[in-house]
Amino acid sequence: MLPGILGTKIGMTHLFTEEGKMVPVTVIQAGPVYVTQIRTQETDGYTAVQVGYGDAKESKLTFPKYGHLKKAGLSKNLRTLREFRTDSTGGLELGQEVKADIFAEGEVITVTATSKGRGFAGGVKRYHFKGQHMTHGYMTHRRPLSNGATGPQRVFKGKRGPGRMGTDRVTQKGLKVVKVDAERNLVLVSGSVAGPNGGFVVINKVAK
Repeated sequence: MLPGILGTKIGMTHLFTEEGKMVPVTVIQAGPVYVTQIRTQETDGYTAVQVGYGDAKESKLTFPKYGHLKKAGLSKNLRTLREFRTDSTGGLELGQEVKADIFAEGEVITVTATSKGRGFAGGVKRYHFKGQHMTHGYMTHRRPLSNGATGPQRVFKGKRGPGRMGTDRVTQKGLKVVKVDAERNLVLVSGSVAGPNGGFVVINKVAK
């Protein structure tokens, strides 16, 4: 069985449990994905399954990708290709369609996505710097002042300061599958998931 699936974040809503407790959930369009390649220990040195997700224009289809999909027995252009490491590829074959029904309610998962881009941000917004005085004639409130070492006369790598914020690869752990709608390929996940609505996400099962 495939250890994960690709999908698209739709948005957030909430559900009520039988005890009347409200649970915030993130709705994810999980699949369908198609098996495009099966890697084995003998041919590739590791065991994995490559799957494709999302429709793309035929004008965006390159000739190498066309041959790769044709070899898998697929006649449609898939936008994204990703691999899932697995111990066994049994039960999977080229061109096979995998849907959201591989998940079960209550299953623990991780969701990987790209966080929202905030552009160029200052130290106060980016790293929650305290800032300076707001009164008594002080004119530097949020700007970073002198930084860098006196001896080397340069700023060390990794020093926190203003810069590009967001668009980072974020893996949200400890999430649970609240509900699965197999007919519409929807997975409702407890809590929030990084990234904007419509963003690409990768759902992985947690090994027991």
